[in-house]
Amino acid sequence: MSRSTDISSTMKNLDKLKHLDLYVGLSESGQEQLVQGAVLIDCPDSSGVLLCKGEAISGAYLVLSGRLRVFTMTPNGNEATLYFIHPGETCVLALNCLFNDLLYPAWVEAESETTVAHIPGKVYRALFERESTVQELTVQTLSTLVFRLMGELELIHSCHHRQRLANFILLHASSNGILRMTQQQIAGHLGTTREVIARLLQEFVAKGYVKTQRGELAIQNTEGLRDIISET
Repeated sequence: MSRSTDISSTMKNLDKLKHLDLYVGLSESGQEQLVQGAVLIDCPDSSGVLLCKGEAISGAYLVLSGRLRVFTMTPNGNEATLYFIHPGETCVLALNCLFNDLLYPAWVEAESETTVAHIPGKVYRALFERESTVQELTVQTLSTLVFRLMGELELIHSCHHRQRLANFILLHASSNGILRMTQQQIAGHLGTTREVIARLLQEFVAKGYVKTQRGELAIQNTEGLRDIISET
């Protein structure tokens, strides 16, 4: 990750850091060490890949705002989402690389305008040794990842593309039923092609489940999508 700003000169971003549960739970010396060591990275929307497979990891990455997407590549070149990192969360794969001296095993990109705090490895290790808040964050991050990956594996092994697409729409649409993603983006999350997604969405539109327009879709029949998920 290369888009960095000086934390001492960016009070707005410093405030974001100080409002995190992680910061609040630290001792006074821990708070000072975190503020002095952390470097903030501003990631504009559609800014490209931030971490690449095989990259050396120099610290922990904590999302302050926005959302990061961690994904892998299938043998045929399609992207498949592994999990998302939300505000207040850190990347467990990066932590594993940091503590075990490994190269990063996936790719990371910002899904929207995102701010990330990069905590140098030396600082994160020191905080982990003596700060219970950092220890709890690390354990929580691991358990959350396991839960999310188990859910994805269950979907992959037990559902066909129609069910996975219906489930994805219901999980990621906004509260007013709008999913602002292109067909290519949806395909990237589900590890398939845009053509497959386009064909399935045509079916959903024909049945009145969703309405599509450029770059987004709107849910028209929630029960219809739920029925698809429950198909045997």
